[in-house]
Amino acid sequence: MPYRQEPAYRHGQAATTAVLVVNLGTPDAPTAPALRRYLAEFLSDPRVVEIPRLAWWPILHGIILNTRPAKSAAKYATVWTPEGSPLAVWTRRQADGLQALLSERGHRVLVRPAMRYGQPAIPDVLDALRAEGATRVLVLPMYPQYAAATTASVSDRVGQWLAGARRVPEMRFVAEYADDPGYIAALAARVREHWAQHGQPDRLVLSFHGVPHRSLLLGDPYHCQCHVTARLLGQALGLDKDRLLVTFQSRFGKARWLEPYTEPTLRQLAADGVKRVDVMCPGFVADCLETLEEIGEEVRDAFLESGGETFHYIDCLNARPDWLAALADLTERHLQGWDTRTAPDADALAAQRSRALAMGAPD
Repeated sequence: MPYRQEPAYRHGQAATTAVLVVNLGTPDAPTAPALRRYLAEFLSDPRVVEIPRLAWWPILHGIILNTRPAKSAAKYATVWTPEGSPLAVWTRRQADGLQALLSERGHRVLVRPAMRYGQPAIPDVLDALRAEGATRVLVLPMYPQYAAATTASVSDRVGQWLAGARRVPEMRFVAEYADDPGYIAALAARVREHWAQHGQPDRLVLSFHGVPHRSLLLGDPYHCQCHVTARLLGQALGLDKDRLLVTFQSRFGKARWLEPYTEPTLRQLAADGVKRVDVMCPGFVADCLETLEEIGEEVRDAFLESGGETFHYIDCLNARPDWLAALADLTERHLQGWDTRTAPDADALAAQRSRALAMGAPD
């Protein structure tokens, strides 16, 4: 098979470590054409839609890509910022913050953001890292809970890039961190800060992104890990079990997804006389359309329309210092065994290269 053009190998080149911070993705603009491109890539991933292509392709290209882009673009327009998509903005800031913290801790690493769908694309960022001399790569998906539709899809895309590489770098992959102490502590601190300002609600609802129910039957640990995160967060906050609810949002299609669903649950709470709810989305570490528009607008309106009185959405971790510190701790644990603290010695590298050339190695 043909391989991509790669930088020429240089004898004596020091090993360089990179961290690839990967999030789901975002369209380039809140427009129908941009959404059509993004949705075509996203919904063509067999990890996302586990339906035989013979059945799925006519639905995707004949119906969805002709009707959904304009509607989705209108939703994105409500959360778009001058810097771009909130997800892209926060992912860049997380990568920059992680780079700064690791540098402060003495690590010489390259930290770059990438998106599974849209830009900057995983293969493009890996190409750029290879051009910068990266010979070791830690892939850090921004999904605390493992799901085949998210975490495994990132692995697939990285694997496709590796399949076209002549010189394959050393690779490591962070699969999950649903129970990571730093992640849980940052979530709890975020909630406490909100409560210090607004008081406590009748219910704290933790809304995770939904996946088809069949994924649970097929062996995904996602459902269990969402509940692990919720249990640990509830313990950290000292909440009684009856005041903490786990729900699942963003259902797509008519098949059964993980339950209970977020919006119907909020409507029922209001009908049952619950006056105030706070909703947090622990599975998202960066605010995006699903948190700001779906929860902060659609679900909020549903709760208030159904008789609720006060609805608060609690922001994601985004670029909080305690979350960035937790990311740095997590990254350091996965970097163990790779020397990321030693600065390359230019004289030693030059001498090593000279010895290699003297032995007849190509320049």
